[in-house]
Amino acid sequence: MQLTTKGRYAVTAMLDLASNDTGRPITLDIISQRQNISLSYLEQLFAKLRRAELVKSVRGPGGGYLLNIEAKNINLTQIIEAVDENIDLRRCAGTTGCHDGKQCISHRLWCEVSSQIRGFLSSKTLQMVIDDQQQNIGIL
Repeated sequence: MQLTTKGRYAVTAMLDLASNDTGRPITLDIISQRQNISLSYLEQLFAKLRRAELVKSVRGPGGGYLLNIEAKNINLTQIIEAVDENIDLRRCAGTTGCHDGKQCISHRLWCEVSSQIRGFLSSKTLQMVIDDQQQNIGIL
């Protein structure tokens, strides 16, 4: 799995957008300041998130971004895949071809781990992560 800053920042930015949802658009500048993510990087991520229809943009004064789908209906896999991240630990490109057309010795292991990670991320929605974080703040 090549979960780089792109995937982590996309999830973080979407969590910020969802947890600060007032029904009014939020600018990327505000998200950038709150999450310490470069504005230009956020612009690239949100272009991809918009193409995936996870967010919608509002132009003009008071513009910014809104979730296009309720937070309870957006899972983390959707976000990660929207920004072109791959949830796959295998180093090969498919079912064969690891070494001279043959599967490597650890191929099935990495397939299974990738499946577990994908299942975990697919089972977590933005709302679940927000609710969990708020519940943990109450404990501290």
